[in-house]
Amino acid sequence: MFSSIPSILTPNEMEKLLAERFKALRLQAGYKRTTLALRAGVTMASLKRFETSGQISLKNLLRLAHTFGRLPEFSGLFAPPQAASLAQLRGQGQEKIPRRGRI
Repeated sequence: MFSSIPSILTPNEMEKLLAERFKALRLQAGYKRTTLALRAGVTMASLKRFETSGQISLKNLLRLAHTFGRLPEFSGLFAPPQAASLAQLRGQGQEKIPRRGRI
């Protein structure tokens, strides 16, 4: 369905894209759902729900990613932006991070 990622996807579209990719990865590796669920420590129902609808808890998604050695791909998610200048680089880590939002 989605051969490449467009620049903007809705959360629902991203869920479906990840589910399709994961199912293809599982089948390419030759795993049955039951075997993979047992190996990853997730329920069969959770795995089936993920592959059919894209719905899964973060914990279970990380467990499945770990089973395929893909957990490091999550490390860049929500990382702070890279500094654009030397001044920004020097200032990183010195800014006070607010404890709560104001808006």
